[in-house]
Amino acid sequence: MSTALTVPFTKGHGTGNDFVIVPDVDGSLSLSDEQVAALCDRRFGIGGDGILRVVRSRELPEGAATPDAEWFMDYRNADGSAAEMCGNGIRVFARYLVDSGLVDLPDDATLLVGTRAGTKSLTRSEDGFEVDLGLWRAETDEVTVRARGLDIPRPGQGIDVGNPHVVVALSSADELDGLDLTVQPRLTPEPPAGANIEFVVPADPLVDDGVGAVTMRVFERGVGETLSCGTGVAATALAVRLWAGERSPERWRVDVPGGRLGVRITHHEDGEHVLLSGPAVLVYSGQVTLA
Repeated sequence: MSTALTVPFTKGHGTGNDFVIVPDVDGSLSLSDEQVAALCDRRFGIGGDGILRVVRSRELPEGAATPDAEWFMDYRNADGSAAEMCGNGIRVFARYLVDSGLVDLPDDATLLVGTRAGTKSLTRSEDGFEVDLGLWRAETDEVTVRARGLDIPRPGQGIDVGNPHVVVALSSADELDGLDLTVQPRLTPEPPAGANIEFVVPADPLVDDGVGAVTMRVFERGVGETLSCGTGVAATALAVRLWAGERSPERWRVDVPGGRLGVRITHHEDGEHVLLSGPAVLVYSGQVTLA
């Protein structure tokens, strides 16, 4: 006989990239892939692009904890699969911690959050929070992307910002608008763990007052097209910066269907870090019962 499980939740989003936030401070909750998918179902559940389980790092199994961060963001995609990192999700995670009173974050303080991609640091920003995604890497392997609405496969630039992305440059806003992302784009060769795929059109002019500008749509692995993808926004800015050459700016604004996010690149002893900033909103809270 199955047992019903009632759990509290909060719904939140970052530029329309939405999440079901489930508090589990003592690490006692285990959600199956099917339960995650049911919570994220937009017709029969709460609806979301993924789940953020809020758990203390010390409550995780040995080897999974992040000792330098009290809190761990257990992020799962809408299909239940685990993901390394989520740039919009971690800002919403920070908003939940602050607004629920689990942490105190003064304007000049830093919040450390554990993820499967390591510990990330967040600070407050003018429009919400800024997260240091850490080191990034441009992939050198050639990859092509086939998508419905494109006449021929296009070359893609692999970018790793703690999770994998492939960025594709398009020629115009009309070409971007004409994409049908209800069908999953295909990568050749297909990465073993898949990748998020970003389609981008640079602004004209590309740089205004020292800030680069682009427009983007994204297909997220395990989800589909979303209104925004934080790490995808960072990967997009990095790819366009790479294409633009050595004199390209280190600050970018990226417009997505759900709004606008900021990206900046900083230099450290261990290399270049990419930072993502933008809003994080909590919408409502409640309880839900799962089989």
